[in-house]
Amino acid sequence: MATVYGNLSGLKKQDINTLERIYRRRIPSEKIVTPEVARFITGLSGRIGRQIGILVTRSGVVTHVIVGDARGLYIPDLSGYPLGRKPLRGMRLIHTHLKDEPLNQDDLTDLALLRLDMIAAISIKGMLPDRIYVAYLLPGGEGKPYEVLAPQSFHSFRFDFLPSVRAIEEEMERRNLISQDDLRERAILISASARPRYEQEESIEELSELAGSADLLVLGSIIQRLKEINPRYLMGTGKLKGLIIDALTKGATLLIFDQDLSPSQMKAITELTELKVIDRSQLILDIFARRAHSRDGKVQVELAQLKYRLPRLSGKGTAMSRLTGGIGGRGPGEMKLEIDRRRVRDRIHLLERELKKLSGARKQRKHRRIEKGIPIVSIIGYTNAGKSTLLNNLTNSRTFTEKRMFATLDTASRRLRFPKEREVIITDTVGFIRDLPKDLMTAFRSTLEELEDADLLIHLVDASSDRFEQHIESVERLLNELGLSGKHRLLVFNKIDRVPREEINNLCHRYRAIAVSAKDNRTFLPLLEAIEEYLWNDKLAKAMG
Repeated sequence: MATVYGNLSGLKKQDINTLERIYRRRIPSEKIVTPEVARFITGLSGRIGRQIGILVTRSGVVTHVIVGDARGLYIPDLSGYPLGRKPLRGMRLIHTHLKDEPLNQDDLTDLALLRLDMIAAISIKGMLPDRIYVAYLLPGGEGKPYEVLAPQSFHSFRFDFLPSVRAIEEEMERRNLISQDDLRERAILISASARPRYEQEESIEELSELAGSADLLVLGSIIQRLKEINPRYLMGTGKLKGLIIDALTKGATLLIFDQDLSPSQMKAITELTELKVIDRSQLILDIFARRAHSRDGKVQVELAQLKYRLPRLSGKGTAMSRLTGGIGGRGPGEMKLEIDRRRVRDRIHLLERELKKLSGARKQRKHRRIEKGIPIVSIIGYTNAGKSTLLNNLTNSRTFTEKRMFATLDTASRRLRFPKEREVIITDTVGFIRDLPKDLMTAFRSTLEELEDADLLIHLVDASSDRFEQHIESVERLLNELGLSGKHRLLVFNKIDRVPREEINNLCHRYRAIAVSAKDNRTFLPLLEAIEEYLWNDKLAKAMG
């Protein structure tokens, strides 16, 4: 059944029936609108005193008939006609203006945000079409994202619609330089905060590395320094709409905010755009979900994801309709939203119980190791510092490694033999990162609790990173939060093959550290000597003292 959208309050049944008949019309693909359809909607619009709009596909089918008020109209949800990866939606909006007024900023914003093929306004004079105002999007570049044509008399206006729109779309695809065969999500990174710009730049650089770890194609980044945070949209709506339009122009499918968005901010922003919207915590959770292989890791990740999502479950549109309740609405009923929340809470409780069982099994394994008197050395460090590579080459093993953040999530343990029939167990842990999401920190505390039984921590640092000092601080802060700041640790600079020798020497002197290249076992002797010295000489001396 044909649906008329918008402001129908006060309209007669006859008017609504007349509006429904617009759906029967077809518009030739080469025309924006036919004179017959224009006369039909301007006559009805003038009579009811409200703007009328129609959305039309390139094949000439009317998909939506919309009624506004005297000043404007609201375009309904177009999720049934998704933009996808196309630069244009394949729909145009033709609507009436009761007075001889040009396209306003709301019209142009709708054009850009919804990626319409075109928007046209027809002014009314004597219940008939008078002048036509037209705008369409331009291929990406500097300046405004749209072209507004000079107003013309409706009856003398000529525009070859379909060939023109296809030419614009082809140019947009050519400028985007993104292969249609590349199915990765196309991301724009956004940092919006009151922090100093250099901090924002460092943070968004790390966000870009995280996006790469999630197999996302980063199209660009935007930094906004804010005097104050907008509690609803993070920033002003004008700025936000501008960012969304810029992202759409570049062909993005995803916005990633460097700041964690509150549930209300996430809801408000997603209501402004069809683009997928996530924040830093969601991105990290997604990476963890991809990388977890053991049952331990999978349970921890799912638990963290559910705890993150629970407060963000919100009804949207028809999803808030009641599903249950007696005849005539007897009884309180239960919202679908509440059912979803209850299921999530039940799943959280189930996973927490399973996590306790897995934790108990880990403690039994650790107890057996402790009974045998085998020392435990744990490798810790910021993500992508080279921990798994070091573990592999120290122990001649093959733990999974990859040059990306959070390549390793599951704790790996290997034996390392020393002279005099002595051996230690070396463990590799999940990488640390600044501002680790709270729920993830809680869920992974069970993995990191293995550090409590370690006799020695090797704090591995990527010496080639421009941000190694911040990485050291982040790891130390997290150790403190975990109650492990009292553990003895060796600071070890890795990737020395990428840093000048003199610089490495200065760093080792400054931090009382050891330097290695995890890929080259010829550099391991100082590290092995330091481990041996602490585990068997220093500890023995303390025990005897």
